[in-house]
Formats: sequence, C-alpha cells, structure tokens
Amino acid sequence: MNYKNKKFIDEISFLDKKVIMRVDYNVPIKDGKITSTKRIDATIKTIKKIINDGGKLILLSHLGRIKSADDLPKKSLKIVAQKLQETLGQPVIFINKTRGQEVEEAVAKLEKGQILMLENTRFEDLNNKAESKNNPELGKYWASLADVFINEAFGTLHREHASNAGIAQNISESAIGYLVKYELDALAKVVDDPKRPFVAIIGGAKISDKIGVLSSLLEKADKVLIGGGMSYTFKKALGYEIGISICEEDKLDLAQGLLEKYRDKIILSIDAACAREFADVEPIYFKDNPLEIAKDAEGMDIGPLTIRLFKNHLQGAKTILWNGTLGVAEFKNFSIGTNQIARIIASIPNCYSVIGGGDSVAAIEAQGIQKHFSHISTGGGASITFIEKGDLIGLQYIQDKN
Repeated sequence: MNYKNKKFIDEISFLDKKVIMRVDYNVPIKDGKITSTKRIDATIKTIKKIINDGGKLILLSHLGRIKSADDLPKKSLKIVAQKLQETLGQPVIFINKTRGQEVEEAVAKLEKGQILMLENTRFEDLNNKAESKNNPELGKYWASLADVFINEAFGTLHREHASNAGIAQNISESAIGYLVKYELDALAKVVDDPKRPFVAIIGGAKISDKIGVLSSLLEKADKVLIGGGMSYTFKKALGYEIGISICEEDKLDLAQGLLEKYRDKIILSIDAACAREFADVEPIYFKDNPLEIAKDAEGMDIGPLTIRLFKNHLQGAKTILWNGTLGVAEFKNFSIGTNQIARIIASIPNCYSVIGGGDSVAAIEAQGIQKHFSHISTGGGASITFIEKGDLIGLQYIQDKN
C-alpha cells in the first residue's frame, strides 16, 4: 500500500459537513499540568483548515492506558480541551462521554466553525477493550456522528482501533491530515531513497522489541550502531563477559546470526559506564578491559570510547535515523552517552536526521537542540513500524484518491 495514493485533506470540501477527526493528544501530564504541548500544536494547521472552511469538528483522542475505573479521573481529556481552547483562542466544547444522548445532542447543535471534543477513547476499553480491539459497533457509532473522517493521529497509525480503522471502515469520505502526511513524507526519505552514507542508531532494552526494524535497517543502512540494553545480548553472543547486564538469553542465537550475516554493518559498544546497583550512582569504568563488565556489575550507558567510535561512524553521514536511548537516560549519570550522541548528530552538516521514540526525543528537547534535526517524529511506534514494513494498518481503510 502506497500512502501517497490515499486521499489528502486538501481534496475535501468541509463546508457544512460534520467532520470527525482522530488526533493523538496523548500528552505528558505532571501534577495536573501538561508538560509538552507538541502533539496539540502539531494539529493546529489541520484544525484551522477544517473550521475555516466551514466544517463542524468533532475531536477524538486517547490519553494513556485505562486498566480500571480508578484510572478514569486521571485520564480525562478535559485538561487537553482547555489547553487546545487556549492555543486556538476560541471555545472548545468538551463532553465527558464517548457516546450516548449527550454526545448526539452536542453534535446536532454544532455550527460551522465550532469544535467539540469527546472524552478519552480508551474509556471504552473498560467495555471489553472496545476501542483497542476495534469493536465494530463502536467504530460504526463514531462514524455515524459525522460525514467525513480525518486521521491526524500519526502516533496510533500502527494500531487497528475503533477510533481510526473502525471509523474509516464505516464512513463514506475519509482522508489523512497535514501532520500524518508530513510524518510519512519525512520517513519515506529514509525508507525509500536515503542519501548515503546512511547510518542508523538503535537503542532500547530488548532485541525482541526492535527485531523487525533492526532487520530492516540492517538491509537498508550502511552502518547500524547498537546501544542500550539490547547491546549486551549481542556482546554475550560474541563471548564477552557482561556481568549482570540485561540479556535476553533466548535471543542469543538470533544475535549471533545477525552478527554473522551483517558483520560489516553492525557496530557495537566497546566500553560501558557501569554500576553495581540499578540507581543513579557514580559510574564505574573497567579501563583494564573495557570490552568486558565485572561479574557483579551491569552496563548502564555507553562509555567514552564508544562515544568516540560512534562519532567516527556518524561524521560524514548524509542520512541518520535514531530510535531509542543508549543508556538508562532517566538517570543523570547514565544519560551522558545519549546526550553526547544527540549533540554530535546535531552538529553534522548537510545531513538528513530523523529521530523517533519518546526517550530519545526527550533527550534532544532537554538540551534545546531540536532545531538542528531534520525531523522529530510525534509517534515512535508508528515510525518504527513504517520503517520496518513501509505500511501502517491505520491507513488501510482511508479512501484512495479519485
């Protein structure tokens, strides 16, 4: 499936039409305050297009995961509706329901240019996971509220939920919005025809979480730099002592196979910042034999020799893709590798750099160096799936161009 064949927002007339739009307002909230409005800001252009063209807009989003009724008060979208209202400078009507008479009456009263936000779509997950399992009746219900569906939730495009695929399956007119197209265009530059040298950096804890994208990138990239917890499984597969570092014993054969097949492409860490407890403590470096870790210690970050090695492979790259932190970045003492690699990438001239994955994005934002990256994705899981498969399930039911 080629996303470029999907109908785009500019091809639709919104005048006097009810428009239901799936957005990704899964924003970080701390002490009752939104700490980053990036996901809200990314949808403003699309919202303005619809309301300025005379559409009546209904917004759907999830916020976090809902495991029990106790989660409901903490996961309400009311705070998000208030922030959107503040950002737009116009009222956003909020209904703390996902369906029912109150929702239908509010939709019926909508006038041209008005905005209505419904409650967190995942409140429906208390009903046999109706949202997350794409309950057909729920998708039909939400589709019945509107004339047009716009999918602007890039971050959930790799999921087949009632609020994206379910609506698209049951509505006569649908399209992707500006944000989704922007994200896909940016990633397509990496997937379809990257400028070379193309260097990928993959971090994170487990090979099992990234095996699909790792295999795909080993085919496409010139070099793949591997850090984070997953690197210790590769190191153990090579016979190195890794102490009590995280290791997927059941993936050692897989790691061995990848190392044999792609020995000229895979670049592993050559030293580590270690600790004897999982805490933000002073790092230990085993300088006599930096490739190995003492039996009672664990690797927590890449070390200075690896930072230098990775820098050598990154310099001169024309395309860089980075997903996943290179250490336990939530600990200040073990965020050094991630932060330094971020600064190295930011300094490389004439390079197309794409970052996806919440923790690596957070490292860049914390240093205020976002503007030095070509593209920072709003959806880590969706980015990874698109790079791996070149396709996203959430796009499947969007109408094709005429």
